[in-house]
Amino acid sequence: MNIDDELLYSSGGDIKKYKKGELVYREGDHALYYFQIREGKVKLNNYDDEGKEFIHNIFGGKQSFGDSMLFLDKFYPTNAVCIEASEIIRVPKDRFVELIKKHPHLSLEMNACLSQRLYFKAIMLQSMASLNPASRLKGLLDYLKSYHDDSCGSCFKVGLTRQQIANLVGLRVETVIRALKKMEKEGNIKIENRKIVY
Repeated sequence: MNIDDELLYSSGGDIKKYKKGELVYREGDHALYYFQIREGKVKLNNYDDEGKEFIHNIFGGKQSFGDSMLFLDKFYPTNAVCIEASEIIRVPKDRFVELIKKHPHLSLEMNACLSQRLYFKAIMLQSMASLNPASRLKGLLDYLKSYHDDSCGSCFKVGLTRQQIANLVGLRVETVIRALKKMEKEGNIKIENRKIVY
């Protein structure tokens, strides 16, 4: 979801700067703001009982996160952590709800955005059910590529580290590296300057 910055400011929004590694919110916090990234990247994550990180999603500039929680009386099920220095516009929940009421087209856009995220979850659940690491990786790559223009064929550059990919698909980083090498050997991906091209 991307709402015009000026519209967010006129609805009580302000910009907050975060350092790499800084929490925007913590798992268990109450949803108090609409968040939209001006610059930077944010990951939604949590940890299992053994301390292993699982990344639910990664968002970049002009994307929002945590939106669905604004309409529920529930606590955040994840942490939101900046993976690079970020500038984020925050609009208080009550002011954001007023904004949606004044501009109903935003509600339709938000529904489309939330539907896209549900689609991602469905694709990832299907991929995660596979014991084959390459199938899990292909599910993630297909989803990421779906957001980009495919007119160039196999030229989508994946902007994630091997560790982030591993945490997104629930595999160990070593397993991801081996699976990517196998996928490259089979001609499913290319690796150029350590970047995955799909």
